[in-house]
Amino acid sequence: MKIITWNCNMAFKKKARSILEYNPDILVIQECEHPDKLFFPDDIAKPIDALWFGQNFNKGLAVFSYNDFHLTALEVQNDTFRHVIPIAVTSPEINFNLFAIWANNPSDTDGAYIRQVWKAVAYYDKLLINTKTILIGDFNSNKIWDRKGRLTNHENLVNLLEQKGIFSTYHGHHKQLQGLEAHPTLYMYRHENKPYHIDYCFASEDIMSNIDTLVIGEFDFWKTYSDHMPLMISFSSNCS
Repeated sequence: MKIITWNCNMAFKKKARSILEYNPDILVIQECEHPDKLFFPDDIAKPIDALWFGQNFNKGLAVFSYNDFHLTALEVQNDTFRHVIPIAVTSPEINFNLFAIWANNPSDTDGAYIRQVWKAVAYYDKLLINTKTILIGDFNSNKIWDRKGRLTNHENLVNLLEQKGIFSTYHGHHKQLQGLEAHPTLYMYRHENKPYHIDYCFASEDIMSNIDTLVIGEFDFWKTYSDHMPLMISFSSNCS
């Protein structure tokens, strides 16, 4: 199973070929246009399922599935957390809950970014307990920006998830510390001297223990398409 998340910086239909060459089973795309606006050539793989969430048809959160993976948006979805979307993923090899994330909700003046995820994790608590789970996407957050004394910050969210048996795949696989990541996922304004790590995949321990590879795209190639680098995780087939 391969899962990829990528903030494509809009106009996904012009960039889809570059990411689909990596043959994802599940593709989470931030800043993606509505599927009605996506017209792909015949030689580009068509998704089995496509879900999209947002208000601006040119810039929302999309989730696509391929290779016998199916997606169903869960009815418990709370629109308050605009781009933290619980989805049931089913396939012959594994079933789990996926939370597709784009931590960006300007209408929530009390917490447009990381607090969106914090509040969603609290709200969906029962879905996160004793269930195969993946949370993946653009969290727009890093420990380096945490405000001292604030409960709903990045480090506390990481700790909260760990209490539920859910861990960062990147930090576990590459033996990295939060806030000291060696591999950026964002180059602000596409400037190589402004690197940050703000895209994540968190997985429950039963899934995380089966990571085969975890790769973050290289700046020199992906800067042509976006200021974000894709995060690509492959899991062994015995993670069911």
